[in-house]
Parts: sequence; C-alpha cells; structure tokens
Amino acid sequence: MEVGIIGSGVIGLTSALALAQAGYSVMIVARELPGDDSLRWASPWAGAGILPYPDSAGQDLQTETFKYYWALAHRDPTSGVQVVDVTEYYDDRSDDATIWYKRMVPKYRRLPSEELPANAKLGFQYQSMAVNPAVFLPWIKALLDRRGVKFIRAEVASIDHARSLLKTEIIVNASGLGARHLANDEKVIAVRGQTMLVESCSHEMVMFQGSHYTYQIPRMYSGGVIIGGVSQEGDTDERVNLATRTDILRRMNLVTRGRFGSVDLNKHVVKDLVGFRPSRKGGYRLEREGGVIHAYGFNTLGYTYSYGVALKVRELVTAALEEKRRLRGKL
Repeated sequence: MEVGIIGSGVIGLTSALALAQAGYSVMIVARELPGDDSLRWASPWAGAGILPYPDSAGQDLQTETFKYYWALAHRDPTSGVQVVDVTEYYDDRSDDATIWYKRMVPKYRRLPSEELPANAKLGFQYQSMAVNPAVFLPWIKALLDRRGVKFIRAEVASIDHARSLLKTEIIVNASGLGARHLANDEKVIAVRGQTMLVESCSHEMVMFQGSHYTYQIPRMYSGGVIIGGVSQEGDTDERVNLATRTDILRRMNLVTRGRFGSVDLNKHVVKDLVGFRPSRKGGYRLEREGGVIHAYGFNTLGYTYSYGVALKVRELVTAALEEKRRLRGKL
C-alpha cells in the first residue's frame, strides 16, 4: 500500500508519520526538505507555538495535535518540543465563552482584570508546547528515514507530474502555497509574517490578539525567544522591514509591561525572520478528491493542526484505497 505526498512542511511530514505508523509505504516529493533555509516554504519560519484558536474550525484536529505534542515533549526533548506556560490576552472579547480548549489544557486559569495589560479585556493562563522548527523538522525527517519513508527532491508542475515521479495511485497534496497552482485553487494566498529571535532566558509564551497580533514564543536550545508579529495578506516582500521591528518591540513591551525595555534592536536580535504562511480564503482544505487528498491552507496554525490533520489524512487515504479495491472487485 503505497502513498505519495507532495510537500515536506509540517503537514506533509506528520501525514507521512501517521501513514507510516499504519503500515503504509510512503514517498515524499518536495522542492524543499528539512534543513533548507529557503523562504519558499513556511514551516522553518513558524513561531511555532501549539496554540489552539477559539474561532477556527477543526477543534478535534487541534485536540489530537495537542495530545501528540504533549506526549512528545515528555517523551523526547531531542524533538525540539517543550512544555511552556502560556498567557493569552484578547481585546475583542470580554469573557472566555469561546475558549473551547479551556477544558482540555492543563492548569487553565482566568486572570482577574487587574492583571491584564493595556486595553486587554480577557486574559488566561494554561500550559501548552512550543516547537523549535530548526530542531523538529530534521528530527521528524530522521524518524521517517528510519521508518523507510523515501524523499525525492523535485519541484512538481502538477499533481499528475508528482504521480509520475512517485508512482503511487494515492497522492496527498500538502503543498502549502503551491496548492494555488497544483490544485488550481485561487483561494490560496500568502500571508507575510515578520518576527525576531531575541536573546532571553524566558520560558513563557505570551499571545495578544484582537486589535493587534503580538507574541513571545520560547525557542528551545536557541537561548532566545521569538517576538512578533504581523499578518500581512498578499504581501510577498522578503526584506526585513525596519519599522516593523520597532513596532513589534513597542507592542511587546506594552503587552509584557516593559519586559523587553532593555532590548537594543542593534545588539540583542539574534536573527530576523520573514516567512509566508500558506493561507486560504474561507478556511483550510482537508478533503478527498478521487485519488487525491488535499491538506493545505492552515495559515498561522500549521503546527497547531498538524498531527490531527495527519490522522484525518490517514483516514481519507484508507477510504480511498478501500473504494479502489471495491471497484476492482466489481470488474
């Protein structure tokens, strides 16, 4: 039972893992592979916190992902996944009625109003995970290598082209922004992000959402934290915007009450990061179309959805193969 996957980002890699765990023979074709430093794919540039989102679909997918990374953080710290304390703030809602994951995450606590930063109407704390993509992506590739998953480095022009390279009947399209062309999906759009890796010993994740999008995410083994950010739909400028750097630091100090007040952008920034999130207007696509399983369009939540999506992909692959067997049995 052979399955081909287009794309080696976090969705493609975790899908390969779930399929290999079920006994499938898996091959991945991708333009970029773990370890590559190209801006043409998103997964290396993610924050990357496992942060469920209150207003998005697929709560079951996010729940399965949370469970996977929670177990991984406790089982294998060489994966680059760590448990962190999280504080979330919102200024566009005043109660936690929409925070569905408060019944799932450990140590959930709503914050009293006197503990909220400027203009925040809601705040709460819990435990989750932060992922260092620079460690995690090579770690999962090594795991897949040991399980016999094969990798082909190639840029594919179409799904049929991928099928000719992989020689598999079933194809998983986890091509991210590439799906705009490969799936002829005009809803796919790039969303620019810009962050900074700043020297810090903090192990706390902080997220402010609503009128602005500001966050701090620890990066295991790096000696720093990622601070951001922006979400600029349709912007594909690869250059670091200096005004954005200054604004991120200003907002971060507002949210954390001056925690980064001593940061000098000319001295304490280890690295500037620019990436392009694979978004899709109207939400992600996770469905079967004949012998193709589409899994793309997760925007900022690729890591948060990843393993749950992988389990759904495996379910759809199994259904596709069973359908093919039934059709052959009728011939």
